[in-house]
Amino acid sequence: MARRRGLRRLAVLVLALALVAGGVYSAVFFLQRSETLVSERCRAVIGERTSELAPDQAVNASLITAVAVQRGLPPRAASIALATAMQESKLRNIDHGDKAGPDSRGLFQQRPSQGWGTEAQIMDPYYAANAFYDALVKIPGYESLEITDAAQRVQRSAYPTAYAQHEEMGRTFASGLTGQTPEAVRCTLRAAGAGGDTAALSAELNQAYGPLGTAVEGKTLVVEAAGSQAWSVAQWAVANAKGFEVLQVDVAGRSWNREARDGWQASAATDGQVRITVAAEGAGS
Repeated sequence: MARRRGLRRLAVLVLALALVAGGVYSAVFFLQRSETLVSERCRAVIGERTSELAPDQAVNASLITAVAVQRGLPPRAASIALATAMQESKLRNIDHGDKAGPDSRGLFQQRPSQGWGTEAQIMDPYYAANAFYDALVKIPGYESLEITDAAQRVQRSAYPTAYAQHEEMGRTFASGLTGQTPEAVRCTLRAAGAGGDTAALSAELNQAYGPLGTAVEGKTLVVEAAGSQAWSVAQWAVANAKGFEVLQVDVAGRSWNREARDGWQASAATDGQVRITVAAEGAGS
């Protein structure tokens, strides 16, 4: 009888452990499944206007805009550049052209045969963006031109009116990414994978904006910036969060948190700096 009771207790214990293990497995599976169902996207929201880009497109949009900021150009220049790049390449650094321009390459589909530079140069997004702005600033009064008109004067496209369909996207993302409109850019992303690299993040940030005052505190990159530049850097960090495994961005009393997935929230972030926190090593394991 005692032996039977002992066996029953053992069976109950084994069953309980099995249920716990099954529950843990189910929870893990559910979380993993939930992550795969997250639709990754970046949006620029200004009032009732909302534009949306895929994360890789947002990275290129932030690069093009940062170059304008580094050069001291107005947000209008970035709006024109973004609308142009969306029409020409869907904001992707493509290595081929089409029948109209078989040697066209890069974000702006610039052509070596038209004097834009070598193929290798054009495929460098920073070179391509600067080349576009070099041509744009030579157009008298470009800031007051319609976006499609300014774009056409630079590109000399066979489809001059096509840029107009991307004007709102250009304006909304340029306004946020230049820092003209705070907390406009927000990205919905899956959980971070491997640990982020603050050194690589700092190097890319300095290439985008020119030398910035930065310091590293653990897994946080601290950038000395204020005003519109701070908001430009902060929203650049959000647009680049997927590739650099950014978890949180803090600036001027507001924070964007990757896990919250609900845009910008009030926080204790101080003025005068942007704090970009990346995932620790092994965070995605």
